[in-house]
Amino acid sequence: MAELNNNIKNTSDLNKEVAKYTIKDSVFTNLFQDKKYLLQLYKALHPEDTDITEDKLTDITIKNVLTDNIYNDLGFMVNNRLMILVEAQSTWTMNIIIRALLYLVQSYHDYFEHTKQSLYMSKKVQMPKPELYVIYTGNRKNKPAEISLSEEFFGGEDCCIDVKVKMIYDGKEGDIINQYVIFTKVCSEQIAIHGRTRRAILEAIHICKDKNVLKEYLESKEKEVVDIMMVLYDEQEIMRSYIECAVYEAKQQAIQDGRQEGLQEGRQEGLQEGRQEGLQEGRQNEKIETAKRLLKMEKFSFEEIASGTGLTIEEIEQLAR
Repeated sequence: MAELNNNIKNTSDLNKEVAKYTIKDSVFTNLFQDKKYLLQLYKALHPEDTDITEDKLTDITIKNVLTDNIYNDLGFMVNNRLMILVEAQSTWTMNIIIRALLYLVQSYHDYFEHTKQSLYMSKKVQMPKPELYVIYTGNRKNKPAEISLSEEFFGGEDCCIDVKVKMIYDGKEGDIINQYVIFTKVCSEQIAIHGRTRRAILEAIHICKDKNVLKEYLESKEKEVVDIMMVLYDEQEIMRSYIECAVYEAKQQAIQDGRQEGLQEGRQEGLQEGRQEGLQEGRQNEKIETAKRLLKMEKFSFEEIASGTGLTIEEIEQLAR
């Protein structure tokens, strides 16, 4: 048990170290830090705007050094008239609407400070029109074109605020969004073959370059992409290790609780029955408590928590309410 506790501690320490790097970069954010690719992204979202140039795009992505501060994948201004926020997601969650709202509020706060506009003066402030997007690269049968705060959280009722997020799944053939989605899918295919290894990343990069998918970007930043992906893999392995350790401890505690309750029955037959009932109840309770702790951490998806604890997705959703 002491060794297990040390493993959890080491896992936690390493997780903190990794997070400081990964929150500042990913292949998605790294790609669109380059104005050349950011311009391609904007044109994919607004093909009608043929006159836009790189110098009209301003990066406003929320960045931070601390792990517990708010940060987003990508934010940019277009000629001071549009504020576009884009998130890349591989796990489905309606909570992205809430996160998009928080990112938008923070982005407007930063904008008003940067433009030195006061919200407490009588003069009406000038503000760019917002657009919110999610590029979803996971597997899901139901693919709504848009998700709404009002629809998902208030049953479609009228309320004082609503947020609408446009969903993108594939992009148009050959555009930068489509290439990014293909890149993520090729990576997933290679992981399935080679595991979360450097070889899987190198194979994915090789395949994508052969297919002319993000070819120029991958050729110019191959080492950087490999480093980013390896850190991402390490972080995911850490999360899985943490869940396994937490579940193991929960099971051991459940066995102990079940034995104690069973011993109170006194008779041999009652003892056996009590042990079984106590063990089952203790296991269920510990699964629930473990799931609650993991939910509070806000690091794991419902699917990961369900897989680690043995609870169903429906039970996890109930606990999260």
